[in-house]
Amino acid sequence: MLKKLTVEDVSVLREPLVSGRQSPNALAGALFLGAFMQTLIYYLEYTVLGSVTNFPYKDQILTVHFWITLILVILSVIYAIPFIYKRSQRTQYLLSILVSQNAFTLSFYICGLFLIGENQEVSESSLLTFTMVTLFLGALLLVAIVIRFSILLRKGKYRKGSKRDELRAKFETKTYIPAVIIGSTALLFIIQFAVRTYNLADIEDVMLLLICFTIFYTMIFVLPEQLVILYCKFRFKSFNFNKRGYLDSEDSAKGRKL
Repeated sequence: MLKKLTVEDVSVLREPLVSGRQSPNALAGALFLGAFMQTLIYYLEYTVLGSVTNFPYKDQILTVHFWITLILVILSVIYAIPFIYKRSQRTQYLLSILVSQNAFTLSFYICGLFLIGENQEVSESSLLTFTMVTLFLGALLLVAIVIRFSILLRKGKYRKGSKRDELRAKFETKTYIPAVIIGSTALLFIIQFAVRTYNLADIEDVMLLLICFTIFYTMIFVLPEQLVILYCKFRFKSFNFNKRGYLDSEDSAKGRKL
């Protein structure tokens, strides 16, 4: 389906590049900040939650996540250097996706699981069941968002001057209904599990749990758009910046593949 897209079909997705919010310079700053953020979140995950949780396989999870975070932190620092990112901005954009998904999606999901596991009375089987259900709902949400995004692209909703362009920041009820249903179901399941686990004895833990999983599902929601912009950066020259730091002309690059 993506192969049939022209640059006009995705022109709205170019707006964050035009505004400079996702320029190589801006991403470099975000990556540098992301290196510290990932380190801090992992530190809290390991020392604060990892030391008291009863979650099964926590040591293996922490070890794998440590190496993922370490590699991304090193790459974040490297791709914050102008000499590097100016010569490989597509790789920099891919790294920015990985960093954001690690810092917010993966890290907050693990923190949520470890938070649930703080209650020593919760069995390992219950924790594993909770994990499988929340992962399944996350995968279902991703599929729903991908289908919705594909439909909008096919209908030309991301063309310049379209309704999607004019009302980009507003809530589109009909197209969001499947995602809202899945997201609401996920949060309802988490609330129900949390209430049974904590018996409302510690409202702070319940709120922290909801924050962790709300961020987790929100980041899943934005992932398809991130990936389509990455695809466009590989396919269309107008989604990239020239050596002088200016965004390439959409007219001069129209229809050309990299």
